[in-house]
Amino acid sequence: MAAAHAPAVRVRRVYEDPSPDDGVRVLVDRLWPRGLKKTDARVDEWPKALTPSTELRRWYHGPEGEYEEFCRRYEAELDAPEAAEALDRLRDLAARETVTLLTAAKDPSVSHTSVLRRELERT
Repeated sequence: MAAAHAPAVRVRRVYEDPSPDDGVRVLVDRLWPRGLKKTDARVDEWPKALTPSTELRRWYHGPEGEYEEFCRRYEAELDAPEAAEALDRLRDLAARETVTLLTAAKDPSVSHTSVLRRELERT
């Protein structure tokens, strides 16, 4: 019996030039990135069910926003049926090929992409 392929999940800013080793490019922001033409982004998928809700995003970027609490609330949103289904689909895809999560966030390490990557890399 062959060992299962380890998920290959990358995170990049959507404004960076596409790379041949990106695999499937998945935009994980709810809003389309400002100033970026859709043809230049080379986005293969845009599963909005996986993006933080507008309310959560506004809370996080407001005066009360705190990263650890944001992560907890976002993980709870990912448990919703539509999000869970989209997450499972992306997890299956990542088991077969490289998936690159794209975001406009200036610092992806303190954005929802780090939570998504962790969820996708769970076996």
